[in-house]
Amino acid sequence: MPSSPGAPATDSAPAEPRTGTRVELRGVSKVFGSGKKATRALDDVTLSVEPGRVLGVIGYSGAGKSTLIRLINGLETPSSGEVLLDGTDIAGMKERKLREVRRDIGMIFQQFNLFTSRTVAGNVAYPLELAGMGRAERKARVAELLEFVGLGDRGGSYPEQLSGGQKQRVGIARALATNPSLLLADEATSALDPETTADVLELLRRVNRDLGVTIVLITHEMSVVRAIADTVAVMEDGR
Repeated sequence: MPSSPGAPATDSAPAEPRTGTRVELRGVSKVFGSGKKATRALDDVTLSVEPGRVLGVIGYSGAGKSTLIRLINGLETPSSGEVLLDGTDIAGMKERKLREVRRDIGMIFQQFNLFTSRTVAGNVAYPLELAGMGRAERKARVAELLEFVGLGDRGGSYPEQLSGGQKQRVGIARALATNPSLLLADEATSALDPETTADVLELLRRVNRDLGVTIVLITHEMSVVRAIADTVAVMEDGR
């Protein structure tokens, strides 16, 4: 048996399906530094993913994959080119407007990035607290999400009591808390064993299928993109 499934995930989705975000990069380059110390992380990248589809971006370390993710969620600004979400260029957007855009984007990470001092339920509730959701509604939403990811009985546990796969399920539940239309996964299975990776990928397939969420998945593992991606972009030396 896999080491990390927890209770079986439920078939019921925690939200009504919605139209995923269309993501498009047009001629995007990103240069860090200047002069002789300049490093070109991305070089004239053009790609797109249609709403409700899964794009797998594969490449070795240093290929520019993480920079790509940071551009899509507005944490970096391109040196040139356009980053469009549903046709709107977010490059150079004011921070206040960017915060609104990011509310519609979920993010999961290789190292989970959970608060060790918060319970599982507390971690999932965190973005809802930031959004100002009332306590009763927040509690119901968290319970719904934990059932969806197969951790309905682990809300009172702390991250240190969970396996790696369970921690990533918490990360996915947290990423879905605000009902985003776009999910960015940065090496989300790299720290997991093969069986647990398969479990997490199956959960991501359900997120895509049942909720209509567009997924951009960054990885260096070909087996991962083969398992889940509708389309694949191969990156090397920032291209």
